[in-house]
Amino acid sequence: MTVSGVGSPVHDSLVAELGRAIVDGEHPPGSRMLTVELASERGVSRSAAREAVRVLESFGLVWVRRKSGVEVRPRADWNVYAPEVIAWRLAGPGRDEQLRELSQLRSVIEPLAARLAAVSATSEQKVELVSLAVAMGQEDHEADRERYLTADIRLHRLLLDSSGNRMLAALGGTVEAVLRGRTAHDLMPHVANQNAVQWHRDVVFAVANSDGEAAAAAMREIVAEADDAMQRAAD
Repeated sequence: MTVSGVGSPVHDSLVAELGRAIVDGEHPPGSRMLTVELASERGVSRSAAREAVRVLESFGLVWVRRKSGVEVRPRADWNVYAPEVIAWRLAGPGRDEQLRELSQLRSVIEPLAARLAAVSATSEQKVELVSLAVAMGQEDHEADRERYLTADIRLHRLLLDSSGNRMLAALGGTVEAVLRGRTAHDLMPHVANQNAVQWHRDVVFAVANSDGEAAAAAMREIVAEADDAMQRAAD
């Protein structure tokens, strides 16, 4: 994973290592670290350590105290919408809590986005949504592979974009992190649930036909099925 889309492999690795340690509780809120010690312990330059700390600071995980080092911030301060923070939580002991919170979030925003898209989507967006639903159906025998995942992500992000609500569209990265995490952590079946595949078709055809209530209803089914499937796979 390339954190924030930029940085060298060493920088990204250090950000991911420290980020995971913080969200996993290895560095509890209030604990302090010195940049020079981080650099020495991990065999990186001080500038690389400082830059990694800046990234973590942008996620609300730490703050830099003058003369007293880097302090881990309370969980209430974390940017829980950051895809990186989501990924780290999914990979650690907080997975169950993260899955529950994400499912609750999706159950609110995605049916709403589907309803709005039925009114706001352009003709081009409707055509692309239908194409993506067809692509998912073609790859449903390998639902835990990249081609199915790519089509799934693009469909859900496009629905958010098509809602006409920029605040909903801004949550595309959050929803993508959920879908990627489900595949990365073996919470996705190899063969897709055929009901879920059909509900994706139902959503996009409802949007294409400007039927907001039907689009929202099908999306609620998708989110509920995904939540149930992930919980069963995680047990």
